[in-house]
Amino acid sequence: MKKPYVILNSAMSLDGKIATRGGDSAFSDEEDWKRVHKLRSQVDAIMVGINTILLDDSKLTSKEGRSPIRVVVDSKARTPPNARVITVRPEIETIIAVTGRAPPENIANLQKKGVKIMICGDGEKVDLEILMEKLYERGIRNLLLEGGGNLNWGMLSKGLVDEIRIAIAPVIVGGKKATTLVEGEGYTKVSEGVKLEQVNSEQVGKCIVLTYKVLNTRREE
Repeated sequence: MKKPYVILNSAMSLDGKIATRGGDSAFSDEEDWKRVHKLRSQVDAIMVGINTILLDDSKLTSKEGRSPIRVVVDSKARTPPNARVITVRPEIETIIAVTGRAPPENIANLQKKGVKIMICGDGEKVDLEILMEKLYERGIRNLLLEGGGNLNWGMLSKGLVDEIRIAIAPVIVGGKKATTLVEGEGYTKVSEGVKLEQVNSEQVGKCIVLTYKVLNTRREE
């Protein structure tokens, strides 16, 4: 399959949480946010899941240069038409990936706001492989994934991530209901897991940023 080069970027606590049990995800300091915004300006598109929009009302723009196309994985088209990902900087294209089961009324309300709808499969969840192919056809060659734990699992488990950049904050938050970097079903054996090769490490503000290449990715030039 042809797909964009996908970089998974996230900030987490030392114990692997990307959000506390109360939903707080403020692990990046000012210096790390500068890194993130610069990275956003270097890619063609940035992708999140619907929960990021519903919980954080994220704009998904860059303060360090050009802002990329915004992509929301939203199976049932639940993105509010007044969400900031749509209303802030409307000149930036916003794509919402849905399934064939998404309510037509929801889709129509989003299209009235100028949103591009991509139907990716007819199942309960967006078919991420179809989405990657459609984004590639759209001309997107590199994609920044700022997903929650479930979207990260969906992308990693299907071999759709090429690179991982993780900022580790010097804090432990605990909590069995806190969101980890990767959720989902998980693997039963370590040998089945996603294999990585570390290619860089650096101090950014108070965070340590680790960069890995994914070894068992699915990619065809």
